Amino acid sequence: MAKIMLVDDAAFMRMMLKNTLTQAGYTDLVEAEDGAKAVEVYAAEKPDLVFMDITMPNKDGLETLKEIKGMDPGATIVMCSAMGQEAMVMDSIKSGAKDFIVKPFKPERILSTVKKILG
Repeated sequence: MAKIMLVDDAAFMRMMLKNTLTQAGYTDLVEAEDGAKAVEVYAAEKPDLVFMDITMPNKDGLETLKEIKGMDPGATIVMCSAMGQEAMVMDSIKSGAKDFIVKPFKPERILSTVKKILG
């Protein structure tokens, strides 16, 4: 089973993602509450897929994306952003993000992205 990492400074967003994924049978989940922690957890856990918020303290999602991609060019990262962050979304795609999801999350969008990426 694939290991999925959830990176968001809002605990309730991680919980929402976790619930959606767990109900769909994805139970190997790791979490990080900011970009700095995400880099550490990624290095230790080597997840197959990462859902990462763009706006976070300590290190934003874009910086974190670039750092993880620098460490592991094969990293599969999906960025998450609130409405109105189109420029950041474009930057994240240019920096190697596989996809992006707009908040608030729709469970079916999360699951279709996971299936598309992990097969």
